[in-house]
Amino acid sequence: MSDDPRDRWGMELRLVETTDVDAYVRMRCDPVMMTELGGPQAREGIEANVQADVDPVVARSSWILMIVPIGSDPADASCVAGGVVLWPNAEDGETLSEMGPMVLPEHQGKGLGKAAVTAMLERARADGRCGVVHAHPGVTNAASNGICRSLGFTLHGHQQIDFAGQLFLSNRWELDLGRRGSGPGRNRQVPSEHGHA
Repeated sequence: MSDDPRDRWGMELRLVETTDVDAYVRMRCDPVMMTELGGPQAREGIEANVQADVDPVVARSSWILMIVPIGSDPADASCVAGGVVLWPNAEDGETLSEMGPMVLPEHQGKGLGKAAVTAMLERARADGRCGVVHAHPGVTNAASNGICRSLGFTLHGHQQIDFAGQLFLSNRWELDLGRRGSGPGRNRQVPSEHGHA
């Protein structure tokens, strides 16, 4: 077996770039993609959204990574299958590390979302970056809740989330990257999620 992580995961991750506008339009302006995030965003302003994501990547305060399937050209923005993010988020006066994946419909069901989250969490653990990582998928988002469950996150109830000015009900998952025995592949007992996940 190859030691190349691309062979291990079937994809690679690269940092978001200003040329990723088309990928953002496909992810954020599509009603199907945004069903679990309060609905589609307007096309106007997507360039500003991309720049707003590139800036913290350049400042090294966030990881906003594009998922590129094996066999695709990482420099070709049209080959992007989705994204996975890890960023600081203020909640109740506390700064938390929050993560979330998004995979385009034509690439769903291939394991790319789980592979991307796993690879990102392994990178974050090796970097000593995060401590406890939080995830807030919509309560009916079976795929994202399934990823959290399978990678050892623990469910801590539900809460209303504001994403890009739109509210939705989410599950609250947490994973302590510094805790021994936690992380990808270490599934723990969790209470039932709300919804269909």
